[in-house]
Amino acid sequence: MKEKFPIMGTKPIFDFVILGGGAAAFGAAIKANELKVKTALINEGLPLGGTCVNVGCVPSKAMLYPGEILHLFSHHGIKGLPTLDPSIHGNKISFQDLIQEELEIVSKARQEKYEKVLNELNFVTFFEGKAKFVSSHEIEVKGEVIQGEKFLIATGSKTSVPPIPGLLESGYLTHIEALKLFQQPESLVILGAGPVGLEFAQMFSRLGTKVTIISRRERILPNLEPELALELERIFENEGIELLHKTQITEAAKVRGNKKLILETEGKRKELLCSEILLATGKKPNTRDLQLEKVGVKIEPNGAVITQPTLETSVPHIFAAGDVTNLPVRLETTAGKEGTLAALNALTGTEKTINYQSVPSTIFTDPPFSWVGLTDEQAAQKGYPCSCRTLSFDKIPKAQILRKSGGKIKMVIHRKTHEILGVHVLALSSPEFIAAAALAIQKKMTVEELTDLLFVFPTSSEALKTAALSFLTDISKLSCCV
Repeated sequence: MKEKFPIMGTKPIFDFVILGGGAAAFGAAIKANELKVKTALINEGLPLGGTCVNVGCVPSKAMLYPGEILHLFSHHGIKGLPTLDPSIHGNKISFQDLIQEELEIVSKARQEKYEKVLNELNFVTFFEGKAKFVSSHEIEVKGEVIQGEKFLIATGSKTSVPPIPGLLESGYLTHIEALKLFQQPESLVILGAGPVGLEFAQMFSRLGTKVTIISRRERILPNLEPELALELERIFENEGIELLHKTQITEAAKVRGNKKLILETEGKRKELLCSEILLATGKKPNTRDLQLEKVGVKIEPNGAVITQPTLETSVPHIFAAGDVTNLPVRLETTAGKEGTLAALNALTGTEKTINYQSVPSTIFTDPPFSWVGLTDEQAAQKGYPCSCRTLSFDKIPKAQILRKSGGKIKMVIHRKTHEILGVHVLALSSPEFIAAAALAIQKKMTVEELTDLLFVFPTSSEALKTAALSFLTDISKLSCCV
């Protein structure tokens, strides 16, 4: 590759320089290595693997699963089996052992999927340390200046800390510390009712912690289908998780080893004591120390890098991907894909993009909440004449067989063309089949085309076919396998 930047002295020179060590960075590094491009990968902060492997997807799911098993002991709904309460039978939970095993799972995943992978990338050189731009083609790391022709910013994000008086002095947890606690808190107040807050709420509650969720909104998950979000609220409340909506926190303090929060709910003042406070109030992009202003990379007020659909920033040779950007979806899967496409676009001149409308998402509560595409409100806002159907999972044979008939599926279609616009599922196994709905949306399938497919019986995925059939016929008059 022809050099298009000044060569100065003995500074290391690379064709591609990647800032970060998570999913987006590795997607880019792997693609650059395939293209045999001389690449530098620079990481600081979280270990290789970034948020998802170290302090996000992997450890949180490892901790959610034990709680799911415990819940099944006393909520399996099978008449011929006894319900069991481990605390009554003297088999108490070892929270410390659960955390230790979770950390071992994280360590293995990091070694297998990141450290070993990096060692096999022959065209990638790894640098550990904090990077900052010193010119549009130069990065400084630990006093060493590295030159590059093309760059990718993939430095991820961190928890946003709300400006609550006394919060810093009282102390708080983020998801990072919460997944390394060896002492289980007796009570936990979670600030925020988004995906992270909900997953951690159910995780700790099912393991025996008293959990309260505080939200400024009228309900949880305000951008998702209200019918399903309200159903999940009902499930949480039945499990003993307290939800406080339309609530502001005016002050925090430390009181005799506990934390005290002063709340305002509908004009009323309330005090709340707890063992720990967990912040789940959103994420802030890691751009503060990159000195992007020196090179003209534009960012939003919250620090997010303004990025085109092709992953290019305001500076043509600098790209960005993952949580550090202003792109519409924040997932491990999208970050990895964005990194791959950013490398391809930067190094080969292509202009590949992602159709975010067909990207599936899941909140790993029990039951899990999975969705892809538009809600009916979003479809209406876009001007689509839409039609919707919502079905209870008691209509799905697999749910009846497993005694897990709670949950719902909602399908949104174009009223005239019958094209599927959105699928939203709160039910067992939804993460395992939501990708099928994503494919249907990506391929612009109609409900007629979806119902023409053959699904395995009995499976939860049949909910897709049943929902599609509900637009065409009375499903109460159909047999199982029609």
